[in-house]
Amino acid sequence: MFILWIPVSLFLSFIVSQTWSIQMSWENWNAELRNRGNEFDKPSSQPHIIFILVDDQGFRDVGYHGSEIKTPTLDRLAAQGVKLENYYVQPLCSPSRSQLMTGRYQIHTGLQHSIIRATQPNCLPLENVTLPQKLKQAGYSTHMVGKWHLGFYKRGCLPTQRGFDTFFGSLLGSGDYYSHYKCEGPGMCGYDLYEGEEAAWEQDRGLYSTVMFTRKAVNILANHNPHRPLFLYLAYQAVHSPLQVPARYLERYKGIPNLHRRKYAAMVSCLDEAIHNLTLALKRYGYYDNTVIVYSSDNGGQPLAGGSNWPLRGSKATYWEGGIRAVGFVHSPLLVNKGTKCRSLVHITDWFPTLVTLGEGTLDEDLNLDGYDVWEAISEGRPSPRQDILHNIDPIYIKAKNGSWKAGYGLWNTAIQAALRVGHWKLLTGVPGYSDWVPPQTFSNQRLTNRWHNERIRWDRGKSIWLFNITADPYERVDLSQRYPHIVKKMLMRLAQYNKTAVPVRYPSKDMRSNPQYNGGVWGPWYKDEREMQEEDERYNNLFNNHLGKRRWKKKSKNRKLKRKVE
Repeated sequence: MFILWIPVSLFLSFIVSQTWSIQMSWENWNAELRNRGNEFDKPSSQPHIIFILVDDQGFRDVGYHGSEIKTPTLDRLAAQGVKLENYYVQPLCSPSRSQLMTGRYQIHTGLQHSIIRATQPNCLPLENVTLPQKLKQAGYSTHMVGKWHLGFYKRGCLPTQRGFDTFFGSLLGSGDYYSHYKCEGPGMCGYDLYEGEEAAWEQDRGLYSTVMFTRKAVNILANHNPHRPLFLYLAYQAVHSPLQVPARYLERYKGIPNLHRRKYAAMVSCLDEAIHNLTLALKRYGYYDNTVIVYSSDNGGQPLAGGSNWPLRGSKATYWEGGIRAVGFVHSPLLVNKGTKCRSLVHITDWFPTLVTLGEGTLDEDLNLDGYDVWEAISEGRPSPRQDILHNIDPIYIKAKNGSWKAGYGLWNTAIQAALRVGHWKLLTGVPGYSDWVPPQTFSNQRLTNRWHNERIRWDRGKSIWLFNITADPYERVDLSQRYPHIVKKMLMRLAQYNKTAVPVRYPSKDMRSNPQYNGGVWGPWYKDEREMQEEDERYNNLFNNHLGKRRWKKKSKNRKLKRKVE
């Protein structure tokens, strides 16, 4: 037997070297894992985007615009950010929301007329790509809390089908702040609070919606990884009617004799406190330093419901400045020029390209956007790429009795309600809506009457066309249409050009199948197209066949057992 003798020292060195190499390979592997983990936890270069859309807040109804309503949080955020002082939205809920979600004018989505009503088989057209869909493609987690108001007649219209990972809120335009019920006429009442695509009965604690939506938003922040990009769309119901608010907020406004104004002021204060709690959560959970907060009202205030747009003319639902010029600001540590005012023209359609670009997403040419990327105008004070705004063309609303092609120089039928801004100039045709100026002293009385103030407004009887220099006359007191007919003609031609690109209006009749009593007492999808009905039939048939197959298997099994017993 042959034995190979190896010196002990050599043998030990071999063992140590192998052990060391194994240890090193494990350490390298662990280090690689740690690096991968660190890569995952590394803060994203994409900013978190928090878009706060409030409902019916008037132009004057914020502290920094001279209001008696106390809004310390909004004042501070705006002062440390950039105030948008030439910022426009649409005069009603659905139009503003549709343009925010698509970056397209109403004439290009078919939503030119009025709002999307709960009983209509209508919604934001499914062929339109939405803001959350584009951000989701860029790697964002997308969440919506609050008011949708872009239609729900079929499942494909719901927020979670339009780009949002989660949704908690209401589908309709308004409702009770505590019970979350809404009536659209006699016998048409239902529950309107959703979690995802189901009624949120279990999550409902009867909380005031401003508080409830804020808590939900904070919960989303608490459960998300701040190193991954987040888009949170927080669309408050406040301060839309009905005028409801927790009693403790009313105490602050005992000095306001007008009850509507007092309740409205209290609702704004509650909203301000909610934004304070949200910003605290952004800091607590590590989001704030890489976050862009956009704050916007969806339209002007409604004086009959306590809102004020002073010194602007008109109110919600009108194309006067009081209906479309909004409270808005951007707050972010990422802004280059903080503590400034942006006087460049900005429109609600601009948020789509601005936020997608900011989030490192892609903008395809086939999107046919009407919005512009205005981030440099806001953040650095550069000139805005936007030079004009088509406020709207509504071919259904033709109530101007004296409107005609003749009044429009043969270029435009001035019976049609339309509004256009080009540079300093603003043109209106048709009936723009209620046109008074409502000063603060209006709210010094217990009740609002038909003639709210001493300033006598001469109604523009027989008129169907107006021209204003908004830069020189932001309050629309001096009509220049007779003085500058050449400007009027140019703008009418621009309206006609826009109108050639318009799609047909989508404004279907009421569908009785929308009644919540046919849907378990809940407002929700009721319409099924052929494809959905076919899918439902297939599901039913599969269930039936599976059930029938199980019964046959059981019968065969039973027969086999009986056969064995006989044998």
